[in-house]
Amino acid sequence: MNLGAKSQSLVPSEGSKTTLDDSGSDLLWIPCNCVQCAPLASTYYSSLATKDLNEYNPSASTTSKVFPCSHKLCESAPACESPKEQCPYTVSYASYNTSSSGLLVEDVLHLAYSAKASSSVKARIVVGCGKKQSGKFLEGIAPDGVMGLGPGEISVPSFLAKAGLMRNSFSMCFDEEDSGRIYFGDMGPSTQQSTLFLPYNNDFVAYIVGVEACCIGNSCLKQTNFTTLIDSGQSFTFLPEVIYREVALEIDSHINATVKKIDGGPWEYCYETSVMPKVPAIKLKFSSNNSFLIHKPLFVLQRSQGLVQFCLPISATEEGTGGVIGRQEDKIAPPQEASPGSPSSPNPLPTEEQQSRSHAVSPAIAGKTPSKHHQHHAASLP
Repeated sequence: MNLGAKSQSLVPSEGSKTTLDDSGSDLLWIPCNCVQCAPLASTYYSSLATKDLNEYNPSASTTSKVFPCSHKLCESAPACESPKEQCPYTVSYASYNTSSSGLLVEDVLHLAYSAKASSSVKARIVVGCGKKQSGKFLEGIAPDGVMGLGPGEISVPSFLAKAGLMRNSFSMCFDEEDSGRIYFGDMGPSTQQSTLFLPYNNDFVAYIVGVEACCIGNSCLKQTNFTTLIDSGQSFTFLPEVIYREVALEIDSHINATVKKIDGGPWEYCYETSVMPKVPAIKLKFSSNNSFLIHKPLFVLQRSQGLVQFCLPISATEEGTGGVIGRQEDKIAPPQEASPGSPSSPNPLPTEEQQSRSHAVSPAIAGKTPSKHHQHHAASLP
């Protein structure tokens, strides 16, 4: 099985459809022995049908082990009273006051080879027993937890690669329903383009790459080089202020539509028209002439009575910070829903509008101690 894993990819054996996996953070945490968690009943979430979410209880798991403060991966060790004490964790995310805290546990993740459903792998990993959540998590954006997929040693891909179960890579594919599938060990086709990851404070703590130029169609804008985080936990894209302004104005010049201001919306450039305009693709150029194409850079808000409302779903980051490339999906945003607990209007899992309200500060950097080692070398480009 280990030999086979070198040329095959792995997927979760059950429950592999996911709503929010985050390549901007490292830890996998799930609701566990809850003191303060989002509701887990299916009635709160329209996309769960009749299936309730489960709360993890390490004491009821025959394969769980205490993860002690003495372990080298316990970043909270200085705050522990004893080396034998169970390692606590706190992860803070980009959205205001949004965090998860609890205790770290070692347990088994069940995986299957995508090419052979009958084959399976049991991988020991570290899981965050998420006792207390705050901020957006209590509003239902990730009631069943977050799987961090960053390059840190405590992330699931790092554990799988270190155990020799797969090559140190993964792919994520999202569908139109905010869901998708993860393939651990997927290297992509032989023709796949790639670009090198860049260090942050002399360490590889996140998937950061360097953009050499931004191009609109065949026209490349001058002095539009910047560094950016690749973060699947962000729905949309953020650019440094000066570059954002150049890109937005260039896109705006190609749009023949009426300007439509959206009160309280996250985006500056919004429009309304009867016919969706054709807009050139945004091309991000990397080293060695590799590039990443955003084919449809506009986001449709709604279609009604023969009119289409849409926006350029790009925002500016704070001065002096890099960019963030999210996982923008070309789809109509769902209407605003009531908060969890409203019997007449279940809360979806999660809406694009909820996710787009987060600040342009990466969860990969915020509230996290950098890992000492890394094995991930390059980002693949379509």
